[in-house]
Amino acid sequence: MTQTDVPVPAGQNAPQSPGQAAPRRTPRIHPAWWVALVSFVTVMCAAAFTAAPGLFVDPLNAELGWSRATIGFAVGLQSVLYGLTAPFAASLMDRFGMRPVVSIALVVITGGALSTVWMSEPWQFVLGWGLLVGVGSGSMALAFTATVTGRWFVARRGLVSGVLTAATASGQLVFLPLLAWIVENQGWRPASVTVAIASLVAIPLVLFLLRDHPADMGLAPYGGTYAPKPAPTRGAARRAVTALFDAARTGPFWLLAGAFAICGATTNGLVRTHFVPGAHDHGMPITVAASLLAVIGVVDVIGTIGSGWLTDRFSPRVLLGVYYTLRGVSLLFLPSLMGPEVEMPMLFFIVFYGLDWVATVPPTLALCREFYGEDAPIVFGWVLASHQVGAGVVAFAGGLVRDMTGSYDAVWYGAGALCAGAALMSLVIRRVRQASPEASAA
Repeated sequence: MTQTDVPVPAGQNAPQSPGQAAPRRTPRIHPAWWVALVSFVTVMCAAAFTAAPGLFVDPLNAELGWSRATIGFAVGLQSVLYGLTAPFAASLMDRFGMRPVVSIALVVITGGALSTVWMSEPWQFVLGWGLLVGVGSGSMALAFTATVTGRWFVARRGLVSGVLTAATASGQLVFLPLLAWIVENQGWRPASVTVAIASLVAIPLVLFLLRDHPADMGLAPYGGTYAPKPAPTRGAARRAVTALFDAARTGPFWLLAGAFAICGATTNGLVRTHFVPGAHDHGMPITVAASLLAVIGVVDVIGTIGSGWLTDRFSPRVLLGVYYTLRGVSLLFLPSLMGPEVEMPMLFFIVFYGLDWVATVPPTLALCREFYGEDAPIVFGWVLASHQVGAGVVAFAGGLVRDMTGSYDAVWYGAGALCAGAALMSLVIRRVRQASPEASAA
């Protein structure tokens, strides 16, 4: 994690703007790694909300009599708003900085989780968990990851993207067993309070330890050369919409968005929301099923970091094609693995699926950078929106199918078939044509 001193180009030693540090020599351990560490811990603390929905399905159904489709609708709304908020959050970070945007997002998540403690009607769950937690979570997470890596890293971007993406899985590892135990022994309301406390704890880390831009410290980004901090970008909403319209005129955007929608449908929408109640249908205790989901989080850390490492070295198109193909095959076998006891084939599925869980993020982000340059974080936010829309649709549809048929089997098979389409879409994305030396000189 060390970096040699980066020379400062001539003419950049003059003061840049009020309050901005002048260029200086890079410390032995580049501060970019400390920013990445703070970001990792922050996202991990805020990830408690991702661990809870699947644990709430059966308790809410039993205590309040709500259908699984109703509960799935609230969880689906949270996923959709998570995605639709992300592009605007990336623009707001450009305008106001990362610290205020992420801090406010954590406050909103805290309020949304706490509001569910007193709910008695479905619309209150939709408002608290669907609307507030959805908007709050969408204002950070992967949009936050894209901004951190884009500002602080030139070298090792793929690796750092993988590490920060794995922070959510790490939070899942920490909170899933804890929340499952709380739900089973204390009820779902104390579990909601735990989610709120976890988000609240992360706020001081952001306010006091997160740095917005390397130029604020007079440094170059890791692996790059010094450049002044850009002026705040006004018109955040307009820029987000403009970036969408510009990207929507290109084929790669729709291929990336379509594949990532299937990615969200087969992870957050399906497995994260419905694996625990689906396993419980076959006699598996909730705490055991939640522990298996937590193991996915453990393995996902390895898979995502490894995917970031691979993205720095191999074609992201091929990686995505392989990831989606393997995911689809594994889902086709899942219904036959369900049972009251955890057998070796189920453990193999959990490890296999965990390695693939969000391994798609680093190569997808790399392709956004390849095609969309400085707008890549915002465009990736829109691609992420498609991911969450896919998750939201399947979170609702999975509950609806379970209510109508009494089984999740059709949902598992359908998701496996969708992955074949995602693999195909990824493989047909064309490379950016590089300009010839003569054209560049002209």
